[in-house]
Amino acid sequence: MGLQKTFFLHLWSFLILLFVPVFLSACQHHIPPEALSLDSESLKLRQIQTRVFQTDDEIKVLIACSSLLQDLGFTIDESETELGVLVGSKDRSALSAGQIVGSIIFGVFTGVPIPWEKNQKMRASVITRTTGDKKKSIAVRVTFQRIVWNTENKVTIREGLTEPKMYQEFFDKLSKALFLEAQEI
Repeated sequence: MGLQKTFFLHLWSFLILLFVPVFLSACQHHIPPEALSLDSESLKLRQIQTRVFQTDDEIKVLIACSSLLQDLGFTIDESETELGVLVGSKDRSALSAGQIVGSIIFGVFTGVPIPWEKNQKMRASVITRTTGDKKKSIAVRVTFQRIVWNTENKVTIREGLTEPKMYQEFFDKLSKALFLEAQEI
């Protein structure tokens, strides 16, 4: 009995020594270097979404961003001034007459009702940070997203909005607001 017990003890020791390194190596995650770098499209979009303002008062910039978002119909959902973060949202209709008509016609001919897009939530996220320049300046990055639900309350679209004109208009209004604030107008 002692010999058999010793044999199984050595067998288990051998198996543990053999398979533990295999299991541990399987647990390692290898992240390819290209996964951590931005492609040219991401860099281009980031440039559209970011502007630098010559001021050293990040709080005033955040207040101007908050006021601008509210002027654009957004409700501020989250605000963390110490981190330089604002998140706002607004609900809008996503109804499209063409989509409704197409769904009804398809339903009449096939007998299968087709849902159409009903409402959407627009979200805006603003992040500010001070830059490391000799002159103090604040970088502002804004992103816009939307989520669309259909008549069956299922999410049909979840996307980031990348239209450059939208970002240009936001930053034009923000520049104007910051200028007026600096001039105390």
